[in-house]
Amino acid sequence: MRLALCILYIPVIGLLSQFIGVKLPRSWFHPEKFPYAARKWEKQGKIYNKTYVYKWKDLLPDMSKISRRMVKKSISPAQFTPEHVARLVQETCVAEMVHLILMLLSPIIYWINPTGLGAAIAIVYALSHVPFIIIQRYNRPTLVTLSKRLKEREERIKHAHTDPVR
Repeated sequence: MRLALCILYIPVIGLLSQFIGVKLPRSWFHPEKFPYAARKWEKQGKIYNKTYVYKWKDLLPDMSKISRRMVKKSISPAQFTPEHVARLVQETCVAEMVHLILMLLSPIIYWINPTGLGAAIAIVYALSHVPFIIIQRYNRPTLVTLSKRLKEREERIKHAHTDPVR
């Protein structure tokens, strides 16, 4: 019975966290502030190349491909707007936060089933979120840079159209 509760707990908190993550105000998430800002040792996400994240990141499940309420993670050329890319940056913050909270909730599995099996399930479940956090921390610096460049380009275009011709 306790094992069944553990197995039920995992999808329930996963679905709840996805629902809550979609509903949270994006204004709460600031990619330039802790805990989302890239740390110096991360070398703008390049440290994660050692995990070969660029090879496996697209193989993992992506809820944005399933849920219509979520912002799609892939960008078509038509979506290369400063607003869309800035929104993607915020979505990486939300995704990181959701996966971190799910990791922190994993010990409840052991509380439900205080056995060696419960401990093993809790550890595996907690560790299963690490790749998703790595993906967010790998992608965010690139998206932040892209967002800044698109904003700068948009400003240059605005100024070019407002400056008088000499």
